[in-house]
Amino acid sequence: MRVALLTYSTRPRGGVVHTLALAEALAAAGADVTVWTLARGGGFFRPVDPRVRLELVPFPDVPGEAVGPRILRSIALLRAAFRPHDFDVVHAQDCISANAVDRCVRTVHHLDHFTTPELAACHERAIVRPEAHVTVSSTVAAQLRAGWGIAATVIPNGVDAARFAAAVPLVRERPYVLSVGGIEPRKGSIDLLDAFAHARRTLPGLELVIAGGETLFDYRDYRTAWQARADALGLAPDVLGPVRHDELPSLVAGAAAFAFPSTKEGFGLAALEALAADVPVVARDLPVLREVFGSSVRYGHDPQSLGAALVDAVRHGKGDPALASSYTWEEAARRHLEFYGGLA
Repeated sequence: MRVALLTYSTRPRGGVVHTLALAEALAAAGADVTVWTLARGGGFFRPVDPRVRLELVPFPDVPGEAVGPRILRSIALLRAAFRPHDFDVVHAQDCISANAVDRCVRTVHHLDHFTTPELAACHERAIVRPEAHVTVSSTVAAQLRAGWGIAATVIPNGVDAARFAAAVPLVRERPYVLSVGGIEPRKGSIDLLDAFAHARRTLPGLELVIAGGETLFDYRDYRTAWQARADALGLAPDVLGPVRHDELPSLVAGAAAFAFPSTKEGFGLAALEALAADVPVVARDLPVLREVFGSSVRYGHDPQSLGAALVDAVRHGKGDPALASSYTWEEAARRHLEFYGGLA
């Protein structure tokens, strides 16, 4: 079976991490897999199994380009390069790649609301046009059914649990709470500041570390508001930006707690990686996270309750390597191949 997996970037965002791990697991299961992507900033952020072919479509940076034109240019460049007739299955992993092809399967990782017209239209078309849909959680599948009458097949993500379980914890001067995903509205970054400030009243030696942040979108206004709130609270978080793939497990394993206050998620892969490293997780109380994590994490619904949960996690918490290990890419690949076989 010749499978094309399409994604929009080479940088370490959740959908890209999913695409590469799934591609490698499909190839290990015997599929002929090619990953197509826009080469934003060069090659992929990590080495890829040589059994997976890579098609990197050059995507040069245009200084000052707004989000809307960038979305349209992304779709046009990927559409012009892609060769659909070379494949039995075309599987798009995001709205840009789903808009770049005429027929595809689509994984809907999570649903969002955009105000940029081009992005809002991209998001809608990428839901209604695909011939079949996959979601990584039952919660997102229910949202698709309620909002669009679409029946999706649920195939959870895998987790590279062994990679995080084996990590040597990073040692820093002070214990730290870690958040991965950068500073943006969907990650609940401003709420995280208030939650951390609440926690630090009890644990004054605690530090906040924020990793990640590669994105297509322009969050400068939000980041300005975030910095103003940090200043008002007297906080100086250590904002690392993107972290090297081989350094991330140690950073995660060294954390006293992992903060996951996202306002929207489809699965929660980064938090499961923390659980694999035996690090306690504090998450926003969302139905999808209740579905995936159950009682393995602490929940909060606002900054005060998130902060209280952080204090409890740092003092008494632990991870859940068994839960993380229960989600495997091998099983995800098996279920995808079964799903692909049923498309005919």
